[in-house]
Amino acid sequence: MHPYVALLRAVNVGGTGKLPMSELKAMCIAQGFVAVQTYIASGNVVFSSELPKAKVKAALEKQLHAYAGKAVTVIVRTAQEMSDLLNANPFTQHPQNRTLVIFLDEAPPADAISNARDLKDEQISLGKREIYVAYGDDMGRSKLKIPAAANGTARNMNTVVKLASMLADKDE
Repeated sequence: MHPYVALLRAVNVGGTGKLPMSELKAMCIAQGFVAVQTYIASGNVVFSSELPKAKVKAALEKQLHAYAGKAVTVIVRTAQEMSDLLNANPFTQHPQNRTLVIFLDEAPPADAISNARDLKDEQISLGKREIYVAYGDDMGRSKLKIPAAANGTARNMNTVVKLASMLADKDE
C-alpha cells in the first residue's frame, strides 16, 4: 500500500465548489482506498492505495467530475514528496500561516517569478512541482498574481505540515 495525499483545487473556497468532506471520503472508499482521512474542509484527503499515483489521480478526477458536473483538478503527492517539499521550503523563517505552497502537476516554468504581477512585499521561490510564496504583513490585501499557478492549488504551510505528518504516520 502506498500512502498519498490528494489536494483538490477550488473546493469549498469562497463559496465555490461545495463538497462535503464526508462525500470526498466516501468517494475514496468507493475507489478501494483505505485508512481514508480528510483534513479541514478545503479538499485535503490522506489515504493508502495499491494503485500508482497517476491512476489514483485519474480515478478521483473521474468521480469528482461525475459528482460536480465539471472537471475538478486533483494534485496527488506521496509521503516522500511531501517530506521533500517541506525540507525544500526556502521560507522557514516566515510565519507558517503566511507561507503558501502552490502545488502543480508539472514543474513551474523558469519564468514563473518574472511573470508574476502586482508583487509588493511577497517573496516567491520555485520548487520541483511547487511554487512557494511568503507573504508580508498585508497578506489579506495582496493582489499578487502568478500566472504559472493558475492550474495549481495552494495550501498554507500549517496545512502542509499537518498533511505531511498524517502521511508519515501511514508510511510507518
